[in-house]
Amino acid sequence: MRHIILFLVLSNTFLSFSQSKPFNISGTVIDEFNKSQLESATVYLQRVKDSALVTYTISDKNGEFTLEGKTYDEKLNLLVSYVGYKTINKSININKEDIKLGTINMMVDDNALDEVIVKSTPPITIKKDTLEFNVKSFKTKKDANVEDLLKKLPGVEIDEAGKITVNGKEVNKILVNGKPFFGNDPTITTRNLTKEIIEKVQITDTKSKADAFAGKESDGENKTINLTIKKENNKGVFGRLAAGAGTDERYEFAGMFNYFDNDRRISLLSGGNNINSAGFSFGEIRKMFGGGNRINISGDGSFAIDGRSFGGGQGITTSRTSGLNYADKIGEKTDVSGSYFYSGSESENTSSTQRENILPDTRYFTDSNSSSSNSTDSHRANTELEFKIDSTLYINVKPSFNFTKSENISSRDETSRDIDRVLINESESSSFVENTAKNFSNNVNLTKRFGSKGSFLRLYFNNRNNITETDDFLDSETNIYGATPNDIIRKQFTDGENHSSNVSTGITYRQPILGKKLALDFSYRYNRNKQENIRSTFDFDEVEQDYNTFNKDLSTNFKYIDDNNTFGLELSYRKDKLFAEIETDYVLRTLENQDFLRSDLDLKRDFNNLQLSSTIRYRFSPKASFRAGYRLRNSVPSLRQLQPFQDVSNPLNTVVGNPNLKTGIDHRFNVNFNAFDFNKGTGFYGYVRGNFRNNQVVSKSIINEDLVRNTTFENVNGNHNINSSIWYNKKVKIDSLTSIKFGFGSSIGLSKNINFNNGVKYSSRVNNIGPSVNFELTVKDLLEIRPRYRLQFTKNRYDIDAFNDRSFVYHNLNVVTGFFLPKNFEWRNNVNFNYNPNIADGFQKSAWFWNSTLAYSFMKDSATLTLKAYDLLNQNTNARRIATENYIQDSQSTVLQQYFMLSFSWKFNSLGKKGEVRESRFHF
Repeated sequence: MRHIILFLVLSNTFLSFSQSKPFNISGTVIDEFNKSQLESATVYLQRVKDSALVTYTISDKNGEFTLEGKTYDEKLNLLVSYVGYKTINKSININKEDIKLGTINMMVDDNALDEVIVKSTPPITIKKDTLEFNVKSFKTKKDANVEDLLKKLPGVEIDEAGKITVNGKEVNKILVNGKPFFGNDPTITTRNLTKEIIEKVQITDTKSKADAFAGKESDGENKTINLTIKKENNKGVFGRLAAGAGTDERYEFAGMFNYFDNDRRISLLSGGNNINSAGFSFGEIRKMFGGGNRINISGDGSFAIDGRSFGGGQGITTSRTSGLNYADKIGEKTDVSGSYFYSGSESENTSSTQRENILPDTRYFTDSNSSSSNSTDSHRANTELEFKIDSTLYINVKPSFNFTKSENISSRDETSRDIDRVLINESESSSFVENTAKNFSNNVNLTKRFGSKGSFLRLYFNNRNNITETDDFLDSETNIYGATPNDIIRKQFTDGENHSSNVSTGITYRQPILGKKLALDFSYRYNRNKQENIRSTFDFDEVEQDYNTFNKDLSTNFKYIDDNNTFGLELSYRKDKLFAEIETDYVLRTLENQDFLRSDLDLKRDFNNLQLSSTIRYRFSPKASFRAGYRLRNSVPSLRQLQPFQDVSNPLNTVVGNPNLKTGIDHRFNVNFNAFDFNKGTGFYGYVRGNFRNNQVVSKSIINEDLVRNTTFENVNGNHNINSSIWYNKKVKIDSLTSIKFGFGSSIGLSKNINFNNGVKYSSRVNNIGPSVNFELTVKDLLEIRPRYRLQFTKNRYDIDAFNDRSFVYHNLNVVTGFFLPKNFEWRNNVNFNYNPNIADGFQKSAWFWNSTLAYSFMKDSATLTLKAYDLLNQNTNARRIATENYIQDSQSTVLQQYFMLSFSWKFNSLGKKGEVRESRFHF
């Protein structure tokens, strides 16, 4: 089979080179009336026979352009498009390689603002800071979704997790006809909507809706993609159903239903599995729902996707989710949208670790075993109301409610031995914890514009209220041996209740100085965060057989208030291609704590600080831009770090705050450059970012001869982190079927961190460089091959004798393939290889991980049968060793291992022209 594929590829490539004719067409685009050069005009070639796009480019600052490529055709149509001008269409004879067109004069279109029928739409249009792509100009496979489409757009990159970048900048919001689709979760949008219903893809800098209404410049750090659905395709239903069953009782199921009726959109989804996925997985079902763009994983293995929690556990997780999304327009002035999500999970995990702890003058050993069982149910409802009262007044209201209930059962035992393996202490514990959390928040924003020069007034009010109730049953015993033996037995119940409220409000007024070029913003912001925390711990009374003896040492009852007023001044300048702004804030902040159990721990501290930020952006052309920024921020120590309260909840680690801590000072800078040549298919971007921190708060522990820790906090100076990256890629279109894309680059990181090891201050310096290269070969309807290889050279240096300097090299190879023969079959593979030298001898340093899917489409391509193999090589072991400067640890835990699964999915789509339902019921 592989020989046949190789033969077809080589034959196709040879025929392409032998029969196609190269061309190089150049010219200059100018305004016919004033003879000025027109920058950012779209120049493109189409086939005469079927109007298929051959190639395109954008004119430079001198109005000049060059079109390069190969074609079989004797004639091609040349079109030149520019916003506000009449489109030029002329036939070009491809009778020689170099074709010079000279000057192309464009006439102003007097009917540009009227409703006209456009017979030919350019593949790309530049409207100020917006790139607009015409979907018809970018060919994809017949069953393509939006993610497949985006991968075809110049400058757009999408990784395996669905993260999207445009010229190196992350896309953090995707809209459909200007509105959120399932709470701005990008992968739910890109992997569910089909390409055929989309008319245009618009890419802009991310702004809040209030900023967009007021005309305020964005910071340029992130991008927003807006998908415009064809008007005739904006009425009907579409979606997908899928389910799978596999070995080891593995399963997954998912479904989505969408109803579109012009401004009204209703969508439902549901899914579940026991393969450690938040309702979504790789393969068929992951294509449906994606994995979320913002994934947070905590230390206990719990995870959240775009703010939706799916429970904890490092072992095997069973999860389920369902949701409803609604969007509509009421009258001419009101837009409404809302969503509801339910998510639940159960997880089981057992783990064991053996750790060798490294101190400046000795070492000791800790062995531990643990098991946990966790269940979580979460409900979240969000609503957004937009009122456009008139062309100058905009009101936005966003209420949200969240309810979560969880239960956790866990047990743990641990032993510590000195360097001679003599037992020093040991402990065992078991607990049962029930937790209930309710959260309500509401954000109200009002924006009023004045005149036509950009003046506006903005008022906002945000509030957030949270109530958390906890019931915690704990049984533990800790035995400390040695010169001062001690036996600590706890059988306790803790009733916890936490109330928190946050209120923030502010006002901003913009005063234009030089028309729309220079503006001054005056702002005032007030924020008040209040927390009331009550934890009442009761010891078990053996006589009464009840938890009725109050334990003051393990109980808390305090009210904490964080009050701050911020006065700001911002100066911004914008002209043509240059944008610059500088902002200064003065913050008056007061932290106050009342302890109702220990009045001597009451505290009140004032932290008054100056904050600065500045940004400069310059757009050399539609193809290249530069950005630099600086920010000064201050971080205030937390109450736990400040309050000199002795936390003895862990018998082996007593934690005491430090009331003399200072405010942390954080200096950050960033510089980035990106460029993309539409004609040559080349892209380049690079950045340098730095973070310098003084007065950073770090923990400081001292371990006594019984291996019991006493921990406090201190400020340290000199921590920093600098990282940079540079990347170049190029796409070569061999012919209409075959294309090659390759890229290479490198990242560099320099960091310094100051910490304490058993009370001794030390610094660690880590330098790393990570070159990488990737390649992509695509032959339409035949194959896709995408290998990527990455290295990372790392060197760690320490200024403490207890730690040895270390150098090592990581290797990572990822190969993604897709084969599409015979007809209706699709075989995809994801092979990953890792080599980690930072593992001690006797443990596996390298591992291969191979996932594979074989899919067959039938029923007019609306149904798909998929066979999936997870960890085909059975390499996902649960034993590993980690070596750091502080410890060497061997660990073992429950992990998901090899399984095979057979899945079935069915797509349906009745979106049709002008709101009419298509005759065909199915669509793939």
